[in-house]
Amino acid sequence: MTAPDHPPGLPPAHRMVAEQRWFDDFRLGERFVLPSRTMTDAVFLAFQAASGDRHPIHYDRRFCQARGMPDMLAHGFQTLIQTAPGAGLLPFLIEDSLRGFLEQSSRFLHPVFVGDTLYPVLEVDELAPGRTTGVLGLASFVTNQDGVPVLEGRQRFLLRRRVVAEA
Repeated sequence: MTAPDHPPGLPPAHRMVAEQRWFDDFRLGERFVLPSRTMTDAVFLAFQAASGDRHPIHYDRRFCQARGMPDMLAHGFQTLIQTAPGAGLLPFLIEDSLRGFLEQSSRFLHPVFVGDTLYPVLEVDELAPGRTTGVLGLASFVTNQDGVPVLEGRQRFLLRRRVVAEA
C-alpha cells in the first residue's frame, strides 16, 4: 500500500483543519479569537519554571502586598504569551503556507495579577503581497475580565501565495 499523495507534514486525516489557507485567502479585519485563560497560581508557577525569572514580584504574595499590590504581578512576557497563535486555529490553517515568523512587538497597558482572566484576539491588519510570498500582519489585543486593555501589539508572518496552475 502506498501513502496518499499529500504535501509534507501531517497526512490530511490527521490535520486539525482539512483545508489550508494561503496568503491570498486572508482579508483585512479578519479576527482570530484565542481561548481565554485565568492567571492562576499554577500558570504563574509554570511561567516561572519556563522563564527562570526569580524576582519575587512574580511569585511572592507578601512581597507584592507589602508594595501595595493586590497579589502577584504577571511578568509582561506571561501576558504576551497569551497571544501565541498556536492557542487557536491559525497555525493549523497555514501549515502548508507558513514560511516564517518575522517579528513581534507589544506594549503593556495595564497590570495583570493572579486571578485575572485574559481574553486575547488577533486581527489581520496588514497584507503586503510579494511575487511568491506575502506578509500577513496581525494586531494583537488582550483585555481582562473587566474589559480593560492589558496588551496591544503586532505579529508578522511570511506566507506563501497560492500557486495557480498554468493552462
